[in-house]
Amino acid sequence: MTGKFLHPFAKPARESFITIARGDGALLWDTEGRQLIDGMASLWYCAIGHGRTQMAQAISTQITTLESYSAFDPFTNAPADQLAARIADLSPLPDARVFLCSSGSESIDSAMKMARLAHVQAGHPERTIIISRTRGYHGTNYGGTSAQGIAPNKVGYGTLLEDVIQVDADDIEALSLAMSQHSARLAAVLAEPIQGAGGVFPPAPGYLESLRRLCDQHGAYLIFDEVITAFGRLGTWFGATYFGVQPDMITFAKAVTSGYIPLGGVIVGRRVCAALESDSDFFMRHGYTYSGHATACAAAIANLDILQTEGLLDRAVHIGQRLKSGLESLADDGIISHARGQGAVWAAALNPDQDAIKIRDRMLELGAITRAINDANTFCPPLVITDAQLDSLIDIFATAASGK
Repeated sequence: MTGKFLHPFAKPARESFITIARGDGALLWDTEGRQLIDGMASLWYCAIGHGRTQMAQAISTQITTLESYSAFDPFTNAPADQLAARIADLSPLPDARVFLCSSGSESIDSAMKMARLAHVQAGHPERTIIISRTRGYHGTNYGGTSAQGIAPNKVGYGTLLEDVIQVDADDIEALSLAMSQHSARLAAVLAEPIQGAGGVFPPAPGYLESLRRLCDQHGAYLIFDEVITAFGRLGTWFGATYFGVQPDMITFAKAVTSGYIPLGGVIVGRRVCAALESDSDFFMRHGYTYSGHATACAAAIANLDILQTEGLLDRAVHIGQRLKSGLESLADDGIISHARGQGAVWAAALNPDQDAIKIRDRMLELGAITRAINDANTFCPPLVITDAQLDSLIDIFATAASGK
């Protein structure tokens, strides 16, 4: 008999699941007492590792002071104000503002809406078309589902958002053509600096620079979906910084709190802000009940403190080099097809006769977690993972990939 919890991204008819009971750093234990190395930071997000007392204390202190209160006009709270200022300062967008929500999916829908809204406020209501890329994963709200570049994730939901189109992820000429065809009606281009949930695909050299140039040429906003790449995963605070390309908006979630409490948001650059602020009587009718949730913001502040004081951005560079070396050695030995990634997020692309799900399941038996995505197993460990744990993760993967 199936349980009452209807699981996300799972077969509704599935009857049994692995129950994770506790965590410490990069290690987890299930209810059977089995220890597992977390090779995915849960779902790309637990940068500072599991079971941090400092996080529990920050959350408890805030909850016992003020758990939260609506940030709709005319209210605010100190943690939301402090977090927004801190993220704006860390971001590569000069004089930015920060909109807060509760998830990456909400952040994507918010950025898409604000892109269209800013064009309306700038006197161009005809600019409604948003272009995204195949393989892109932009959450599962209706806007993000419409912008999905992973076709199966769009099946069965009926008519999706109008004026959202996809182009081939790697074909800059196809993007240029689409932008030329729709130039007068373009609102924005939405892209992940590194495509994550689609299987970890870094951009081709010069691709993101071309995106920026094309958006400038056609008057469109450039939105970077940094739900995975923000807050240290690439060894920088943002992927935009890593690649040296400045978008107009950056969406974030996941590692902003390392998942201790759900939080997401949009860093809104000056060009978009200027349009939204241009009419002093304009009232932005967008937001969520938990936008600026005080306890979530307090958790984010504590999480950012840990990332900074423990040097975890530098640690991400080291982890990435070790993952790269280990996976490329397996490719040299023919155990996998090739490795792809940047920073501390990598994928082991498999040979045609290998099955990513079977490898994942065998790794679980051997004591490690990876994620199976199409023809690859992906790696995105907590930034507190030790070298010994990292080596064990690669060794377990090699054993599973070898069919042992």
